[in-house]
Amino acid sequence: MSTPTQPLPVDPLPMDPMPFPAARECPFNPPTRQTELRETCPVVPIELFDGTPAWLVTRYDDFKAVMGDPRFSSKQMWRFSGSANRQAAEKAETSFTVMDPPEHGQYRRLVTRYFTIKRVATLRPWIEQIVDAAIDALLARESRTADLVADFALPIASQTMCRLVGVPYDDHEWYEERAEARSQMNGDPEVAAQAFRDLLAYMDGLITAKQDAPGDDIISLVATELVATGELDRDMAVAILRLLLTAGHETTATMIATGTFVLLTHPDQLAEIKTDRTLLPGAIEELLRYISMLFILIRTATEDLPVGDQLVRKGEGVIVGPALANKDPRAFEDPDRFDIHRDNRHHVAFGFGPHQCLGQPVARLELGIVFDRLFDRIPTLQLAVDPAEVPMKQTNLVGVGALPVTW
Repeated sequence: MSTPTQPLPVDPLPMDPMPFPAARECPFNPPTRQTELRETCPVVPIELFDGTPAWLVTRYDDFKAVMGDPRFSSKQMWRFSGSANRQAAEKAETSFTVMDPPEHGQYRRLVTRYFTIKRVATLRPWIEQIVDAAIDALLARESRTADLVADFALPIASQTMCRLVGVPYDDHEWYEERAEARSQMNGDPEVAAQAFRDLLAYMDGLITAKQDAPGDDIISLVATELVATGELDRDMAVAILRLLLTAGHETTATMIATGTFVLLTHPDQLAEIKTDRTLLPGAIEELLRYISMLFILIRTATEDLPVGDQLVRKGEGVIVGPALANKDPRAFEDPDRFDIHRDNRHHVAFGFGPHQCLGQPVARLELGIVFDRLFDRIPTLQLAVDPAEVPMKQTNLVGVGALPVTW
């Protein structure tokens, strides 16, 4: 982060605070006004739903600077949430996502062992079985139509996370409903808070069950290797396992369905992938960059310090968005264009710094298997409606809410 050579102005503000969040004109691009301000006022004063002031970071380099600087705290993120519903859900969060170093690293390292590249690679055979079974179910439909969210993406993501974490798949509808309730941007705050409490109580019960009859899943391993030995407090174990379950299934399901939508609406590039599967890994990284599914990430300044040329005072909130960073032309040429051939290895779709997504190896593995199998076995897959008619999610994730397809 740059060090100012002279005192930086705080008052007056560079512009009147802008209401946040704002509607997107294009579902996969930040609002036009925000991208325009990237050139003239890259750290934007904003006003949240309850009148709370904060700062919006619009440039890629500043995104990385904020996310990589321990002076920007993850504690009390809920104070700068984008809606009352999100605030209620985030206020109850106690996992390591709302901790700072060194405490954050101590807890994160305890569970990182379950997400190593070597261990994740062992998941391939049963993820392939899950994906093939989901495709079999699609091909068995007489109508040759489906909603790729409800009929494909969610079952795959839910079954994968259930198998990995150790949750009975018969319970998936119950926890998916509660995960959806807590992630809505404009829902009832008490419903969100109750959904969060329900999920914690549910996970606590699963830990008890696994202690009595452990398996090879993450809940069993955490219960026997960490909780039973006193290495991890039970309440923290509950919070971490709840996070793994709901974050893992919802984000991956959104990327499966939304990635399919993007590929179907870029048929020339999809045809290249079908012809040359060595293009698929790069295409997945471009999908992650282009969609930039995470809506916002929030930090709080622990001291007065600059972001770019703007001084942020101690206690002020800073909101950064992967979409703004991943669509910054300073980092990616012609960033609003989907291009599977671009160098996109430096994207920040999984975040950046010590808090970047723990489960990204699983997500990449799932996406690779899904897109390889789906377009191989259903090569005639196409949208059943005009792209403009595909509904978008109204949650803290960017993506399609449903995806009508035919073949």
